[in-house]
Amino acid sequence: MSNLSLQEKKYKNIIKVLSILIPLAVAALFGVNLKKLGFDVKPLTFLPPIYASINGLTAVLLVVAVVAIKKENRKLHEQLNTLAIGCSLLFLLMYVAYHMTSDSTEFGGEGAIKYVYYFILITHIVLSIVVIPFVLTTFMRAKLGKFPEHKKIAKITFPLWLYVAVTGVIVYLMISPYYV
Repeated sequence: MSNLSLQEKKYKNIIKVLSILIPLAVAALFGVNLKKLGFDVKPLTFLPPIYASINGLTAVLLVVAVVAIKKENRKLHEQLNTLAIGCSLLFLLMYVAYHMTSDSTEFGGEGAIKYVYYFILITHIVLSIVVIPFVLTTFMRAKLGKFPEHKKIAKITFPLWLYVAVTGVIVYLMISPYYV
């Protein structure tokens, strides 16, 4: 077995673990409210507009990364996608911190807009879980120099990840009037 295939196997195992561990950790931490557990913490109510902006920045980075690779600027493409992964990680940390210190906000809209909101929210949540192994696999294939395989999966990863980033902003904008 070649060194590359051993390295790829190692990365695939890490991707499998992270693809399961991240959603489970977020779900577990989402249910933990430090205030209700008796900790004297201030709600981090300033975070939602920040992490919504990070989602918006992620969307912009993804689009610019695609433009960069179409112009054959591989280095910029890699840097932008690495930054987008960092932004997604930062978003996740802020999102968990907010929900561990603050009560969830209920959407107050009525009628058809309520169904639109919940459709966007549910698809955002589901695809944010689904996209994890895609992002990590796409990144791994590029790092291993497997560019035909990278390009093939990137065609799936890009629209999924872009949808998650954009709908994160939309969900924030729709629920922001109801924050206390």
